[in-house]
Amino acid sequence: MTDAPLVAVLDYGSGNVHSAVKALIEAGADARLTKDRGLIADAAGLLVPGVGAFSAVMSALRASRGDELIGRRLAGGMPVLGICVGMQVMFELGVERGVDTVGLGEWPGSVTELQAPVLPHMGWNTVRAGDGSTLFAGLEAERFYFVHSYGAQEWTLDVIKPFREPVLTWCDYGSPFLAAVENGPLSATQFHPEKSGAAGIRLLSNWIGSLPAS
Repeated sequence: MTDAPLVAVLDYGSGNVHSAVKALIEAGADARLTKDRGLIADAAGLLVPGVGAFSAVMSALRASRGDELIGRRLAGGMPVLGICVGMQVMFELGVERGVDTVGLGEWPGSVTELQAPVLPHMGWNTVRAGDGSTLFAGLEAERFYFVHSYGAQEWTLDVIKPFREPVLTWCDYGSPFLAAVENGPLSATQFHPEKSGAAGIRLLSNWIGSLPAS
């Protein structure tokens, strides 16, 4: 598809990246798993995958200087989408098994263990999409696939006008946690769109459709 926007999938050593590339292509992107810094800087969108522990993902991002690439894109207003732990590391701090790990700090707050009787939270769940959501347009009644034991359970970012308020989407599992955030060029989902069937493809398509023309 020659008119498909280029989406770089950040190759920093995370697992489960090929399913994300495949889903992006199905959703209408020219998706490429890459470490190429020039391609990542120039792509219409950057997807940051993430599976496993917060600390391991942060170590791999720093070792590959992926943290710099993410920061530079966001500083220039270029779209980034984080998925699962790729969402979690956007916050200031991850707290896992008593270990504190500094995140990317794009958003204030901590990622902590969910308050639920059974962990991990694994399987399909509904979400409460925020008003005016781009990601969830036409998907307000759909379910998405989650696999995680940690999440952001509060939102503390104060936005001063003329900047727009972020769109927050919540999910309940034991207690409320953030299922997705849309905040300027930075969007993220705690669930896995690439594992969420047709609804996940539609969500990725919604994000792809919001990317700037090349």
